[in-house]
Amino acid sequence: MVPEERLEQITQRFQYLEAAMADGASGGDIAELAREYAELKPVVEQIAEWRGLQADMAEAEAMLDDPDMKELAEEELPILRDRLPEAESALQIALLPRDKADGRPAMLEIRPGTGGDEAALFAGDLLRMYQRFAESQGWKLEIIEEQATELGGIKEVVARVAGDDVFARLKYESGVHRVQRVPTTESGGRIHTSAATVAVLPEAEDVDIQIDPNDIRIDTMRSSGAGGQHVNTTDSAVRITHTPSGIVVTSSEKSQHRNREIAMQVLKTRLFDLERQKVADARASDRASQVGSGDRSERIRTYNFPQGRMTDHRINLTLYKLDQVMQGDLSDIIDALTADDQARKLAEMGP
Repeated sequence: MVPEERLEQITQRFQYLEAAMADGASGGDIAELAREYAELKPVVEQIAEWRGLQADMAEAEAMLDDPDMKELAEEELPILRDRLPEAESALQIALLPRDKADGRPAMLEIRPGTGGDEAALFAGDLLRMYQRFAESQGWKLEIIEEQATELGGIKEVVARVAGDDVFARLKYESGVHRVQRVPTTESGGRIHTSAATVAVLPEAEDVDIQIDPNDIRIDTMRSSGAGGQHVNTTDSAVRITHTPSGIVVTSSEKSQHRNREIAMQVLKTRLFDLERQKVADARASDRASQVGSGDRSERIRTYNFPQGRMTDHRINLTLYKLDQVMQGDLSDIIDALTADDQARKLAEMGP
């Protein structure tokens, strides 16, 4: 179990943060304190629960020596002994190192892979799936850039998702999503296999990435679209090219000023992701075996429509409720992936 000294250090730090916030720390300090306080609060609650169970057990064991209380103690002790391992496990999970990006908003990028028009249609289905999931979580999903096909599919979409623990929940979605179904364009009723790629990137903060103005080229252009009222008649769209990395970002809102802000934020986020990937590569030689590694070349999931089946290949999870999944019911999948990731980290820490 975790050394008592560490638990005491965490508790004392939490108490210090609580007092500092009550005294009214100034400016940026209060925001940083509040963030650390929010991260430590569930840990401290788990510590209190574990300590409370231990105290209850000690009290019940002492009651065994009292003839008047022995019967009550014998009833309580088995219940407490059953609860203690669960509390210990929950505490160990709470103490796992937390990815500092977990609480951040995320950039969600979806692009069709192999499969032509059917892949583009599936990319659109994935976007709607994530929109519904975000809505169920109370998050805000904002489309930043979207290129549609004539059949209603998607060539590319970039969206910003904001809310509580967005990246912590969505990071397991990065990878290749494969679909098996009869396309609407298929007259022979044959099942086709196509794919789309999903990337989930933690949003960068200004302190994470500093971009040299000499390293970027900013172009303005007229927005393209399927026609109608959404096509700009002025050159308001913005394209930013980052020369050292070769990353190109576009934004096509109506305001050129807003487009510059959006495109710069997306660029910072992609550069931040590159830095995170370098760190991850240095720490693990086999990132593909790690759930949530963000390896977007890995096939992670298959959606089989004829059988109503969704399979996540990383944890061998199969659910026969594909309709609900496509309607945004992703909690069971994400919970299972989170639990598997936590189990791996606990195993790496050893006894």
